Amino acid sequence: MNGVMIGIIVYIALQLLVGFLVSRNVKTEQDYLVGGRKLGLLMATLTIFATWFGSETCLGSAGATYKEGISGNAGDPFGYSLCLILMGLFLAVPLWKRGLTTIGDLYRTRFDSVTEKVAVLIMVPTSILWAAAQIRGFGTVLGSVSTDWDIEATTTMAAAVVIIYTASGGLLADAWTDLIQGFVLIAGLVVLFAVVMASGDAPALDTLPPERLSLMTDKDTFWSFAERWAVPLFGSVIAAELISRVLAARSPQVARRSALMAGGVYLLIGLIPIYLGLIGARMFPGLEDSEQVLIVHAQHHFHDFFYIVFAGAIVSAILSTVDTTLLTAGSLTAHNVVLPLMKAPSERTRLLVNRGLVVASGIAAYLYALEAESVSETVEEASSLGSAGIFVTIVFGLFTGFGGRWAAISSLVLGLAAYLLLTYWSRWGMEAVVGEFEAANYPYLCSLATAFSAYVLAGIRERKSPANPATV
Repeated sequence: MNGVMIGIIVYIALQLLVGFLVSRNVKTEQDYLVGGRKLGLLMATLTIFATWFGSETCLGSAGATYKEGISGNAGDPFGYSLCLILMGLFLAVPLWKRGLTTIGDLYRTRFDSVTEKVAVLIMVPTSILWAAAQIRGFGTVLGSVSTDWDIEATTTMAAAVVIIYTASGGLLADAWTDLIQGFVLIAGLVVLFAVVMASGDAPALDTLPPERLSLMTDKDTFWSFAERWAVPLFGSVIAAELISRVLAARSPQVARRSALMAGGVYLLIGLIPIYLGLIGARMFPGLEDSEQVLIVHAQHHFHDFFYIVFAGAIVSAILSTVDTTLLTAGSLTAHNVVLPLMKAPSERTRLLVNRGLVVASGIAAYLYALEAESVSETVEEASSLGSAGIFVTIVFGLFTGFGGRWAAISSLVLGLAAYLLLTYWSRWGMEAVVGEFEAANYPYLCSLATAFSAYVLAGIRERKSPANPATV
C-alpha cells in the first residue's frame, strides 16, 4: 500500500472519528434528520455547498469539459449554482416556515397521506441514484492511487465507508464534517488551480478552439439548449437533499442567506474543474477515462504530500454529498412511510429505523454503482427522474391553495410516466419500431409540461367537486 493511499485512509478515518464524536449528541429523530434546526449561517452555507459540490462537480464536470468543451456542462457549475440561488430567493423561507422534518411532510400537510407516500416513492430512487454516483466517484479516486485493486474492489470499500459514516451521525454529524470538508475542498481546488497556473504548462484559453468555449454547440436549437438547462434548474431546486439543509437552518433568514451564499461559492469554485478540463484536453490528450483528468492534473503537478491533500479534497466532496443523499433516502422511507405504520414508536426506535433504512439505501446505491458507467450521467438521471412532478406539486402546494390529492398524484405519476416513456423512446431505439417522435428529444421539458397540465386539469375537476375531501 503506497503512501498516498495511507494518507487518504487516515483522512477518512479522521472524518469517521469526527462524525462518531458528534453523533453522541444525537438523541432524537429531529436531531438525526434536521440537526435540531440549530445550523448558523457559516455552517448552513458550507453544508449546502459541500452537499451540492460532489464527485460530479469535480470529476464529472471536468471530464465532460475535457470531452465536449463548456457546452458539455450546462449543469455544472452554472445551472446548479443558479438553482441554489433560486432556492434562496423563492423557496427557502416558505419551506422553513412550514416546520417540516422532511419534504414528504409537505405532501401530507398540504395534500394527504396517500400523496405523501406516492411522492416519497418517487423521490427515494433519485437519492439512491445520486448516492450511487458518489460511491462510483469515490471508487474512482481510490482506484487512481492503487494498482492493487480494481474499480469493483475500490467501489466496495467506498460503499462500506459511506454507509458507516452516514448511518452513525445523521445530519448533525454531517453538518460538522461538512464544515471541515468544505474548507478542505475549497483549499484543495484553489491550490491545484494556483499550481497549474504557476507551472507555465497551461495553454492560454484564447488558443483553444472557440467552439470549446461556448455554452452552445452548432447543433443546438432553442429547445435542446432549454432541455439541458431545465434539468439542473427545475429538477434540482426541489431536491430533497437541498431542502433538508434549508430546514436545518436556525431561522428563515439563515435559510435564505445560506442558500444564496452557497450558490455564489459553488459557482466560483465550480469554475476550477471546468477550466482544468478545458486545458486538460490540450495538456493530456487521449485519456481513456475523461473523468480522471482532474486527478491526472494533480498527479502531474503535486508531490505525494500535496496529492494526499488534494485527494482528501475530492474525498471531502464525495463524503459530504453521499452522506446527505443516503440520509435523505433513508429518512424519507423511515419518517414518511415506515414509522407512521408503527404504534407510538419511542425516539430510540425511530432512530433505529432511520439508521437501518440508511444502511439499506446505501446497499442499493452500492449495487447500482457497480453497474454505473459515468458519474455525471448518473447524477443527471437522478436530477431528471420524477422531478418534474415534484417541482410542479411543490410550487402549487407552497404558494397556492389550488389542487388537492388527485391533482398532485396525477402530476407526480404522469410527469414520471412521460419522462420514462420519452427517455426509453430516445435511448432504446424506439424510432426503429414505431418511427421518429420529435418530443422524445426533450424528455424533461415534456415531462414538465405533462406534470403541469395534469395538475391544472385535475385541479379544475376537483374544484367542480367541492365534496371531494382531498381538495384544499
